[in-house]
Amino acid sequence: MLEITDVRAGYGAINVLWDVSLSVPQGRLTTIVGPNGAGKTTLLRAIMGLIPLSQGSITFEGKPLAGTSTWDLLGQGIAMIPEGRMVFKDMTIEENLMLGAYPKSRRAGARANCDKAYALFPRLKERRNQVAGTLSGGEAQMLAMGRGMMSDPRLLIIDEPSLGLAPVIVNELFEVLAQLKEEGRTIVLVEQNTHKAVGVADQAHLMQGGKIQLSQAAADVKIEALHELYFAR
Repeated sequence: MLEITDVRAGYGAINVLWDVSLSVPQGRLTTIVGPNGAGKTTLLRAIMGLIPLSQGSITFEGKPLAGTSTWDLLGQGIAMIPEGRMVFKDMTIEENLMLGAYPKSRRAGARANCDKAYALFPRLKERRNQVAGTLSGGEAQMLAMGRGMMSDPRLLIIDEPSLGLAPVIVNELFEVLAQLKEEGRTIVLVEQNTHKAVGVADQAHLMQGGKIQLSQAAADVKIEALHELYFAR
């Protein structure tokens, strides 16, 4: 579904990604793990058109994404849940959710998708009229994930959902990810928690120094060997 081929990208004169290639099959959960500074978030920004490619190509369902505005990707079926939640703090939970269905092509199903978000995260339904700025970190992450689902995306990209959260909340979020995977969603998950990420994934990629160092079926990944590469031992 998503094909990344020989991609180089970065920020100005600083190149971060070096000949990155990977495939994201439809209906599978693909995880990208790696330490801070490995280039994971930069890769997601390149997919979303937030930074230009200096080399290579990215295609979605056979069509090149180059030149597509970030704000047009949602209408094409790609949604990203960013690192750090980024909820609108002065708006209610439900108002935040409805913003996820902003494209005209996605508005007709907004109410039904909002109900689905509430089914995934009952805590949000209980507090739907509460201002988002009063939520805990875990609740804000639930809101960010629910908002990402509002456009019923064909490709869902999630950046570091467990960052800074208590273990019990992390477990809840990964249970939701497993449920979405069972529904046949196509998901790209960037995550530092290797045990959780590999445990829920179909395919795993390790990034280190802006390069893909390991690509393997998640079921075949040996965590100890992964950590040897992860920490560049």
